[in-house]
Amino acid sequence: MRRPAVLLLAAVLTGGVLTAPPVAAPAFAAPAFAAPASAAPASVRYEAEDATISQGAVERNHAGFTGRGFVNYDNVPGGHVEFQVTAENAGPVPLTLRYANGTAAARPLDITVNGVTVADDLAFGPTRGWTDWRTQGVTATLAAGVNTVRATSAGALGGPNLDSLTVGAPSGTTDWSLAVVESTMARHTPSAIGGWSYPVGLYLYGQYLVYQRTGDVRLLAYLRAYADRFVRPDGTMAQDFGNLDSMQAGRLLTILHRETGQARYQKAARKIRDRLTSYPRTREGGFWHSTSTSRHHQLWADGVYMVNPFLVEYGRQFGDMAYAADEATRQLAVYGGRLQTANGLLRHAWDESGASAWAAPGTGLAPEHWCRAIGWYAMALVNVLDAVPATHPRREALLTILRGLATGIERYQDPATGRWFQVVDKASQSGNWTETSCSSMFTYALDRSVRQGYVDPRFQRVADRGHQGVLAKISLGGDGRTQLADISVGTNVGSYAYYIQRARETNDFHGLGAFLIMNEQLTRR
Repeated sequence: MRRPAVLLLAAVLTGGVLTAPPVAAPAFAAPAFAAPASAAPASVRYEAEDATISQGAVERNHAGFTGRGFVNYDNVPGGHVEFQVTAENAGPVPLTLRYANGTAAARPLDITVNGVTVADDLAFGPTRGWTDWRTQGVTATLAAGVNTVRATSAGALGGPNLDSLTVGAPSGTTDWSLAVVESTMARHTPSAIGGWSYPVGLYLYGQYLVYQRTGDVRLLAYLRAYADRFVRPDGTMAQDFGNLDSMQAGRLLTILHRETGQARYQKAARKIRDRLTSYPRTREGGFWHSTSTSRHHQLWADGVYMVNPFLVEYGRQFGDMAYAADEATRQLAVYGGRLQTANGLLRHAWDESGASAWAAPGTGLAPEHWCRAIGWYAMALVNVLDAVPATHPRREALLTILRGLATGIERYQDPATGRWFQVVDKASQSGNWTETSCSSMFTYALDRSVRQGYVDPRFQRVADRGHQGVLAKISLGGDGRTQLADISVGTNVGSYAYYIQRARETNDFHGLGAFLIMNEQLTRR
């Protein structure tokens, strides 16, 4: 048990006095925002007026620009500003564009480096006016020597007014995980971050991983302040746990028991464990996704992550591993057996009754391979394999599922960006787009699987490209806080058109949590 952290945590929660933790939910003071840590802050600025310009002109009629002016794109798609950027060494580098947009609509740009797309439709949102300059950026891999960085207008309005491109220090020196956590804690207090839910639980689990690495007790105090809104001093909770989604944040309860030693967190976690005894199942023993009438008899790939990582962590923490390992491996085997197809990927869901409108006659399967559903399953599979004994009788079956899944993930990785599409196997179909949360999940699962020896080492290259692809979606806004783009909102089972029309959010908790889990995995080498 981390006793120094317990004392420091108590100090944070009681105003600096080392006393026993209070029985009521502690007050939490929002931390001061800290800029991303960087060991090498040096950067080089390239003025837009010195670049090669197509379908645009250098102007000076709006104040606040740097250098000798800025580029005003023509109001047509396809205009570009092309910079020649010199890099001493090859590697990932943040590219930051300074711009103004006095209209009410975003003016997206496509960003390429040496002809390779690193960001498509990167949004340059409205500013307060043409003299209000802000920044937007991506992380891209440069070659040693001269590189061509092009910003091409992607919409009918043309691009924003473009002032400059700043090429910063290699992204490996920026602690993006800590930057995301600092930004999120500055945006949301523990009392206002949201209710008891799996997206918030996912994000806070990622924040805990950053705490484990940094030892910054503010991060753990924040997590506890959130959980104590729902866990009463006697360990009771109001949640009835009528669906698997509601169980995911239970991971925070085992964490807090381990960190503080307080019995109330064990009692709260036990409520989820006991709920599984009577929770409804398919004939093969798979947990229904939900007890609500519209979800009866259904397995959703999402569900395995909502309960099974919690289950094995509960078993390890509280001496219940025999049950936890058997149950978690059974769930993954049942779900995998029903959802995995010949291409290695999983369909989003299966309806044992066949009654759902989306269930295919004869198979009961959903029609599409939705990326985040597959990502949930992949992460859960790795988490459970990490926890169960090497001699467990279902281990080889799970490894077979994982290796098939890894091959499918490899096959459908986008060669241009390193990311994966919202509907994974239909990259060429109209409207499909690369999604950040599932790309983070796939990257994590592959990297972890290689390191643990679950899959062939060749998948490391796939994971590394995925990591760089996701880093291209994170940037710093004008307020210095992180912006993680192109995250699908929560999603039911549906058609191709339904999935690709889901809103693409920035800083959605699905993406923030998956990013932290991935980035902590890939930067701890």
